[in-house]
Formats: sequence, structure tokens, C-alpha cells
Amino acid sequence: MKIVKIPFLVLLLLVSTSCQSKTKSNKQEPTQKEQKESFELLGLFSEELQNYETAYFASGCFWCVEAIFESVKGVKEVYSGYSGGKKKNPTYEQVGRGLTKHAEAVEVFYDPNVVSFTELVQVFFGSHDPTTLNRQGPDRGAQYRSIAFYKNDTEKKIIEDYIAKLEAANVFGKPIVTEVKAFDKFYRAEDYHQDYEKNHPNNPYVQQVSIPRLNRFKAKFKSYLKEDAH
Repeated sequence: MKIVKIPFLVLLLLVSTSCQSKTKSNKQEPTQKEQKESFELLGLFSEELQNYETAYFASGCFWCVEAIFESVKGVKEVYSGYSGGKKKNPTYEQVGRGLTKHAEAVEVFYDPNVVSFTELVQVFFGSHDPTTLNRQGPDRGAQYRSIAFYKNDTEKKIIEDYIAKLEAANVFGKPIVTEVKAFDKFYRAEDYHQDYEKNHPNNPYVQQVSIPRLNRFKAKFKSYLKEDAH
């Protein structure tokens, strides 16, 4: 039997509302004091960021992933870092050598009044290949694996429901191997990794891998982009 594939953007429109869930989380949210301390550690104005939510994703080289999410309207800031493992305060060298079980990941600060968690999940799956195990493009190893992190039951259901929709429509033609993982800790990467693609446009990897990946995303998600990202 021939399987009819639904165009990816059409599928996004079909499932964007169905993935929303009203399931109440049983996980305790951080207190206002904890949020304020966290924001101050980031060197940002707590009054401003108290209205922003956070989301965490891993989908290959964080230089690429950071640039993609920073182009999305409603996203205030994105940081490159490490998550998914157990080692405290990992370094780039340790993660790159596969010694920590962490993946290169990003922390996304976003305004839920402008962009929803569901839409960020759509951006995540629409900007990488979630069918390649421990690999993304030329980058190989568990540190480049695909992970969608959730902080509560609502986010978990949104991710799982969206994966089910993608697989039911055979969008990628192969099984999705993305980990759906409870968020634990995010360790921000060394300063030189932050805004790397923007600050090093002539880097060979950026030229050959990061920028083409960003441009492919922009071509598919024009309505999701900030005005200055077109």
C-alpha cells in the first residue's frame, strides 16, 4: 500500500492545536525567589525575565540550534550548554569526548503570549533530522543526540502527541528516535560558544553546516520568524 505523505507545513497547521494539553503538572514549580536568583545569576534583569518561560532541546551542534531558536519570534534569549547527563559542571572537552553522557543543548527563554511550547516543539522537529541515532549531519556521537526535554506533564504530553502525529503521517519516512526526557539540569557552555554562529560567520563549519541548516529552517518556517530574521 502506498503511503501518502502530508507536506510538513500542512501537518504543522493540522496538529498545532491538537497537541495542546490541559493536564495539570504534579511537579512543583520554582518559587518567585528561586526564579529571581536564577535570573540574577544569568546577569539579566529579573523583572523582565519573570514573564518568560524556559524550554530545553538538543538536536546536534548547539551553534546551529541556538541560531535557529534565536530567529523565532517570541524568543527572548537562547544559551548554548549541556544537559541530559549526570556530571556536574561539564566542560566542552569532556562532553565532546563522550565522558559525561550530556548532549549539546540549548536553553530557550520565550514569551508564551507570543510563541507557545507547542510551536517550539514544532521548530525543534522541523529544524533537524530526529531519525538519526547519536548523529546530526556530520556530527556523530551521543553528545549530538536528539532530545526534547520536558519540565512537567503538560510539556511531556505535547511532545509525545506531536511525535505520534509525525509518525502517523510518516513525515520523515523512518522512525523518530528522539529522547523524551525529564529536564534536570542545564549547564551553560563556555562563553566563547555563546552566539558562536553570529560571531564567527566565516568559520568553515559555520559556513558549510550551520548557516545552510539555519537557511533551510527559515525557508520552511517564514511565519515563525522575527522581523529582522527574514
